[in-house]
Amino acid sequence: MATSDDGGFHGPSIEEFFPEVIFFADTPFEINRIILIRFLAVLAIVLIFWLGTRRMKVVPGRFQSIVEMGLDFARVNIAEDLLGKKDGRRFLPLITTIFFMVLFMNITGIIPFLNIAGTSVIGVPLVLAVVAWFAFIYAGIKKHPGAFFKNALFPPGVPKALYIIVTPIELVSTFILRPVTLTLRLLMNMVVGHLLLVLFFSATQFFFFTATQTNFFYSLFGVGTLAFGFVFTLFEVLVAVLQAYVFALLTTVYIQLALAEEH
Repeated sequence: MATSDDGGFHGPSIEEFFPEVIFFADTPFEINRIILIRFLAVLAIVLIFWLGTRRMKVVPGRFQSIVEMGLDFARVNIAEDLLGKKDGRRFLPLITTIFFMVLFMNITGIIPFLNIAGTSVIGVPLVLAVVAWFAFIYAGIKKHPGAFFKNALFPPGVPKALYIIVTPIELVSTFILRPVTLTLRLLMNMVVGHLLLVLFFSATQFFFFTATQTNFFYSLFGVGTLAFGFVFTLFEVLVAVLQAYVFALLTTVYIQLALAEEH
């Protein structure tokens, strides 16, 4: 909130990402506001794609066309562009699911009455990063059984004496840092975006409804913070889409690296 009992301004805090439990308190199935938002995002994905594909027509209607455009974007611009048609279609369900799951959970951050991204707490980004990591391992073992880990940790052409340096670096960068960076990149973007939006709109509330009680000219600052809040809302939409694209793209890149012939 923008104000408190002392009448001062208090900006957003990290506590907003740990809201109170709504359902099933003190059980392993506790549901708070953010988890509820995640359920709503998943429900929206299922509903939109069910409605868009349940009665497919040769000449699609407007809603079917929008759904097909989204699916074609993931297929053409991410999966097949990097993996080719054969491997692209093989991993398309995974890549499409990751793209739309991240997108819908990101976009809840600017939807009124939700106002926080489902990916702003580490659970979902971490799970998706682990899924991407397992897909990378699976693709490598499937394509190069018996040689994937060997070639990844002991790259061909490197003098054997240097493996004492190269192998630990490859282990950390290839098998440890990738899921970590995938998780943190998405998480931090959503956390920072939420904090900025709360800051601007809390400041707007403060200047319009609290500070003006002492000096009307404070409302001018409220106009400024409201304008910045609106601009950053539009920017947050861009970030939501971009982060979904980047997450799906990097997952595809890792799969492509696992399928590369040098393995």
